[in-house]
Amino acid sequence: MSDSGVFDLDQYLAHIGWERERRADLATLRGVHLAHMRGIPFENLDALRRTAPSLELPDLTAKLLHSRRGGYCYEQNTLLAAALEALGFGVTRLTARVVVGAGRIEDRPRTHMTLLVEVPGDPQPYLADVGFGAIGALLEPVPLVIGVESHDAGRRHRFVHVPHRGPLELWMLEAYVGEKGGGSEGEGGSEGGDGSEGGAWQAQYAFTLEPFERVDFEVINWHIATNPRSPFTQRLFVQRVTADRHLLLHGSLLTETRADGEVSEREVTDEGEARKVLEEEFGIEAPDGMTLLS
Repeated sequence: MSDSGVFDLDQYLAHIGWERERRADLATLRGVHLAHMRGIPFENLDALRRTAPSLELPDLTAKLLHSRRGGYCYEQNTLLAAALEALGFGVTRLTARVVVGAGRIEDRPRTHMTLLVEVPGDPQPYLADVGFGAIGALLEPVPLVIGVESHDAGRRHRFVHVPHRGPLELWMLEAYVGEKGGGSEGEGGSEGGDGSEGGAWQAQYAFTLEPFERVDFEVINWHIATNPRSPFTQRLFVQRVTADRHLLLHGSLLTETRADGEVSEREVTDEGEARKVLEEEFGIEAPDGMTLLS
């Protein structure tokens, strides 16, 4: 993966609907992040075909901005990182262990891509992530501070430190998930921690602040998209976020979680219905000839 090609910031901002003044400040960071989350769906169609998607910026632009497609974490966060850097932010690429549904942190490899963002003139770094396929995902960046609850566009997040054997501090992102809150990135959910109103604080993923390079994500991307044991090669996983709902198609199960917490589910019964749901509900056109439901 290289920086070949010129990133067109105008096209990106037009696609996600960001029309406000372009400044490297916190308001812009939050606004662009939220607009990206609502403007580009999460999907694993390439990995479902055992094909590693390109992470080259021209290819990402063609797929995520000019086609009726979306992408998963490496695509989404690589695109966001390019946009933020073009706007004047400092961006460090990190890797994380997704721990939703895991018995131990060490049971999961570092396969998720997330971003540490520096705002000029602000001593506080922020975690940004538009590529986490979960109802516990960030909608807006949150400050990297221990013990402070953040409210990002209606969701609640916090960080805790977790003991481990490494020399670097291990950060855990937790989300406050309602009683029917679900899993992430193809894995089942499990609640933990203290909570109220029928919900709980749920660990999402763990990471250190060690920088990872673009070439590292080439290897991780290939592994996740081609390994037959990867959850992304086994079943369909598509997500879309709007102002009033979170929509998830996991395998054949379509789950809608509304802003008021109401959850509804239904089974998608055949290939024709799956294609129709992708097009009408997610704005995604699946490649011809591929099997969507296993």
